[in-house]
Amino acid sequence: MDVRELLRRSGGPVTRDRIADDLAALGLGPGDTVMFHTRLSAIGYVPGGSETVIDALLDVVGPTGTLMVTCGWNDAPPYDFTTWSGSWQDAVRAHHPAYDPELSEADHSNGRLPEALRRRPGAVRSRHPDASLAALGPSAAALMADHPWDDPHGPGSPLARLVALGGRVLLLGAPGETMTLLHLAESLAQAPGKRFVTYEQPVRVDGVRVWRTFHDIDSTDGAFDYSPVVPEGQDPFAVIVRAMLDAGIGRTGTVGAADSRLFDAGPAVDFGVRWIEERLNAPA
Repeated sequence: MDVRELLRRSGGPVTRDRIADDLAALGLGPGDTVMFHTRLSAIGYVPGGSETVIDALLDVVGPTGTLMVTCGWNDAPPYDFTTWSGSWQDAVRAHHPAYDPELSEADHSNGRLPEALRRRPGAVRSRHPDASLAALGPSAAALMADHPWDDPHGPGSPLARLVALGGRVLLLGAPGETMTLLHLAESLAQAPGKRFVTYEQPVRVDGVRVWRTFHDIDSTDGAFDYSPVVPEGQDPFAVIVRAMLDAGIGRTGTVGAADSRLFDAGPAVDFGVRWIEERLNAPA
């Protein structure tokens, strides 16, 4: 989308002050710990791009607030490299750099904001290569510390700590399917057919590059088969987010030109667990 079209959609430049005012009207406030997902183009033409959005978020949450994003690892080895021929596997194992929380790029599919935030002075990124998150603010170190190697979306994870801190989730022009917090609901939910993945990635342990095997829910294709309860062609998380809003959980508003939603993390996870268990445990 070109700049003129962005300007037309947003009624002019979406400045730092305008973003901050819209976020405050949505309900974000001083001292909030907020995990955010952003589709920058949905906001309109933002002078300064990602950095302006982060600055506006910091303006609203203030010096006692904390921002948090999903990062992942853009250059992680493919999950299926263990199925490659022996010589190809050997080359990857011998030469693939270890995950480095300070240097490894955030997954590009998460948009521009996570990479911008993790590069900010004072930002803290978690140690898990595949499920890494980053945070900036006074609660950052507590949120990111000792990210569990296995079940990295479950108890003890930064997602669980966000809930424990009374944190919030902001979908800033981003669709419901981007709500990473619902992976915590999947981890906690008790329902048949939960799907797991095992994969290998290189990390540094005491300064030495080692290959480690990780075990997690399937956060790529879904921890459950939702096809019996989700209409074909629709994303399960998007369906859950809509149901959440219909149940009165969350607030909606516009930031720039972006339809945006703000949720308290605890009630959102509780709703997600109930939604999954009630539907997937129901008699056929």
